[in-house]
Amino acid sequence: MVCEKMNFPENSLFLVTGGAGFIGSNLCEAILDMGYRVRCLDDFSTGKKENIELCMNNSNFELINGDIKDFETCLNACDGADYVLHQAAWGSVPRSIEMPIFYCENNIMGTLNMLESARQNNVKKFVYASSSSVYGDEVNLPKSEGREGNLLSPYAVSKRTNEEWAKQYSMHYGLDTYGLRYFNVFGRRQDPNGAYAAVIPKFIKQLLRGETPTINGDGKQSRDFTYIENVVEANLKACLAGHNAAGEVYNIAYGGREYLIDIYYVLVDALGIKDNDEKRLEPNFAPDRVGDIKHSNADISKAAKMLNYNPKWDFKRGIKEAIAWYKEDLQIRK
Repeated sequence: MVCEKMNFPENSLFLVTGGAGFIGSNLCEAILDMGYRVRCLDDFSTGKKENIELCMNNSNFELINGDIKDFETCLNACDGADYVLHQAAWGSVPRSIEMPIFYCENNIMGTLNMLESARQNNVKKFVYASSSSVYGDEVNLPKSEGREGNLLSPYAVSKRTNEEWAKQYSMHYGLDTYGLRYFNVFGRRQDPNGAYAAVIPKFIKQLLRGETPTINGDGKQSRDFTYIENVVEANLKACLAGHNAAGEVYNIAYGGREYLIDIYYVLVDALGIKDNDEKRLEPNFAPDRVGDIKHSNADISKAAKMLNYNPKWDFKRGIKEAIAWYKEDLQIRK
């Protein structure tokens, strides 16, 4: 695992917000495996205690049950922290359209609370999760930092606003901030449940349960699916980046392009799913989701140059691992 090759000062403390979530729990686990201390801040509104079960028995792990909308909670969580990996946020483009005020309060004000708390506690590095959604209706591929379009959802607005706030904290307050624009992250512990579940775990779960998945749109939309190991690497590489790389945003992806209908068939074939006539099961189709971007593919050259980001997990390797994990997880939960 690439994380094992990274060295931080002895006894370093990493604060992971949203640490009981999909990405956050993988970060917690990786950092603990490296022998460093982890403090997890989560209010369990979307995170799950089962995601951090393996961490709870580690003497280097500390859990704070708290909300990033509360400034005092953020201030206390940052006390003594060397690095902040800020993952806490509410996702989902469609849900943000239904709940714009909540997304402002949680994603924007929550992030501002964390930035200010990190500043007051003299945190060394503040790494935060942004999103490919900030590219909006920009049609050129690959997506490149500095070439953004009109934002298409309140979720995208919240992520873009966070980038501007982080830049201000690097510019005026001396806090080294690094924004990571995630591109369709997938992998172990990603929640397959609910109306707003990410497409890969949702499809896997439905297929394993004998259900026919529904694709929104014609299936010809494309994504730069990014396996979780690459995202863990990016967060830790950002913590090691120099001051000259601070105040910037970086595409975090593999740099590939997969079409949704092809992803569906990859999963069907890998799982051996057939219909009643023993033919490959075809999906259902539904209208496009409002606010969705049609195509997404990342230029990762900036992250490679400034963060030494070198993703090892392509889609083929990642999806094989993800399928194996969900098979085992769903078997356990039967």
